[in-house]
Amino acid sequence: MSAIASKISKTTLSGLLQIQRPIYSDERGFFHEVVRLDELNSLIKQTFEVRQVNSSRSAKGVLRGLHAERWNKIVWVARGRAFSAIVDIRPDSPTFGRYETFELSEENGLALYLPEGFANSVYAYTEIDYIYLVSKTYDGSDTSAIAWDDPDLAIPWPNPNPVVSERDRKNPYLRDIYPFFQP
Repeated sequence: MSAIASKISKTTLSGLLQIQRPIYSDERGFFHEVVRLDELNSLIKQTFEVRQVNSSRSAKGVLRGLHAERWNKIVWVARGRAFSAIVDIRPDSPTFGRYETFELSEENGLALYLPEGFANSVYAYTEIDYIYLVSKTYDGSDTSAIAWDDPDLAIPWPNPNPVVSERDRKNPYLRDIYPFFQP
C-alpha cells in the first residue's frame, strides 16, 4: 500500500466505515484522494460499483435527513463543515437503532462508507458542498426516511431549530416503521 492511500477503519455501527482521506496542501491549494475502491472492496467483501455521482449544496443551518436508500454509498464534504448523524435502521443488524455522529469537512478529510440500510443526515455548520457516490441509479422508489428529531434516538444536533425541508419534517419516527424498536 502506498503512502498516499486512505486509512479505512470500522466505527461503532456494524458495516459503517470511516475513510480518512490524506490531504496534501501547498501554495496552489490541496489534493485529496477520496478512496481506493480495491482497498474498500477487500474490507467490505463485495464490489462497490459507482452507478451515480451526486452533489448537493446546503446553506448554513440546513439539515438534510435522515434518509435511507437501498444502495451503498460513500459521502464526504468537499467544501465547508458539517455534522453528520448516521443511524443503523437494518432490523437484523446487531446495531439496529443506534447512531454515530461525525464532523465532515474539507479540512479534516473524513469520508464515510454506508452500506444499504443506513439512514444518513447532514447539518451544515457553514455552506457545504456534499458529494455522494452511490451503487445504484436513483429511480425514486427505493428510498425511505426517519425523523431527524426522533425523541427515541435523541441525536444531539448542534442546532435544535435547523432549516428542514417540508418533506423531512413529515418523516416518521423509527418506532412507527419498526414497532418492535426499543431505545
